[in-house]
Amino acid sequence: MNAPFDTLRAAEDLEAAGFEREQAKALVGAMRNAANAGQGALATKEYVLKIAIGIVIANAALTFGIVKFLP
Repeated sequence: MNAPFDTLRAAEDLEAAGFEREQAKALVGAMRNAANAGQGALATKEYVLKIAIGIVIANAALTFGIVKFLP
């Protein structure tokens, strides 16, 4: 089970990183809404890794397909 999202801590972290208070509040609100929208609203590290690997494999296949037709 996921831990609850600490919106105050997230906003404070963003402010410490240089965001204005209103910017931090808006970004954290958007993050909270996305997280509450349901499963699949936010990408997990595993999902992003799978997509990245798929892109690399597709790129390699395209490159190989092009190279085999070169003289």
